[in-house]
Amino acid sequence: MKLLVDTHTHTVASGHAYSTLRENALFAAKKGLEAFCCTDHGPGLAGGAPDFIISVLQGLPDVLEGVRMIRGCELNILDSEGNIDLSERYLKRTEFLVASMHDIVVAQGTVEENTAALVNALKNKYVDVVGHPGNPHYAVNIEEVVDAAKRCDKLIEINSHSFRHRRGSDKTCPQFIRLCKQKDVRITVSSDAHACYNVGNFEDAVRALEAEDFPQELIVSRSLGAFTEYLRERKQRIEK
Repeated sequence: MKLLVDTHTHTVASGHAYSTLRENALFAAKKGLEAFCCTDHGPGLAGGAPDFIISVLQGLPDVLEGVRMIRGCELNILDSEGNIDLSERYLKRTEFLVASMHDIVVAQGTVEENTAALVNALKNKYVDVVGHPGNPHYAVNIEEVVDAAKRCDKLIEINSHSFRHRRGSDKTCPQFIRLCKQKDVRITVSSDAHACYNVGNFEDAVRALEAEDFPQELIVSRSLGAFTEYLRERKQRIEK
């Protein structure tokens, strides 16, 4: 399985990451990626990127070091209502948005509360995907989250970083994979790189996907062509 788009990466603007945007682009090119998303943490996370970073990205070229750079953000989900930490002024300037729960931002809730947080975030027309939903720290009803993604025609993220760094994710992520396959729900695969060396590192996620014989046509990050088609859908959704 070969995946050519990394939909979740961070730069020094996130406060706790270690590489510049150019360094990420260089490593993306070195690893043969066709595109990567710059998704620095939103301002709700201590040390995260200030919201004006979204505007700064607007001034950059679409292609960096031969690789398409997609302007995004990893939003922080703030509560079980699915509220997020960027205003529409900035949301509408993005090309791709991940919405995630982080323990620095929002307290661990019940399964029902955590599930509601992800489901409600997916209802936001600007949000494309819930980030690292297999994180056991925020236990959810997996089927309800997958069903919500299908209803909203949104994505589920399979976060390769989680398999080693969010304890227990190696058990929950395969459950998401199986249900997405069963229900024909599209996914995206990401490195969640916080240093350029990990951009395009999907090994653990790919291993899990191959174990479930997951169909590549359900992976929007398989190529720039497939991802561009999703971005066209996104634009139509937002402009309704």
